[in-house]
Amino acid sequence: MLEIGLKGCAQTTVGTENIASTYSSGSLPVFATPAMLALMEQAAHTCVQPYLEEGQGTVGTLLNVKHLAATPLGMGVRAECELIEVDRRRLVFTVCAYDDVERIGEGVHERFIIDDSRFMEKARTKIK
Repeated sequence: MLEIGLKGCAQTTVGTENIASTYSSGSLPVFATPAMLALMEQAAHTCVQPYLEEGQGTVGTLLNVKHLAATPLGMGVRAECELIEVDRRRLVFTVCAYDDVERIGEGVHERFIIDDSRFMEKARTKIK
């Protein structure tokens, strides 16, 4: 059962695949903001997935996040989340990211519980 206070975590290491110059979100070899956001979403997604019914998933619908500090190649990054609100299918999380030295990001993330097959059926109607 989904309950306020559930916590999740996701981790990565900064490599050439997740730096700003690779994402074209900047030109420097530091952890990209889009990569940090994806790690925060991963933490939230994996936090609640075990509590959903078979065939259900979640999709991200809102991120309001500050990227506070740069993280160089080779350093570890950890995203943490906490479920702070459940409103029927709407889930709200606080999210934070840390490298091996300091907090590098913080904010709020919203996800909605969806029926996977109905969601994909609706998405596929766009290609007709």
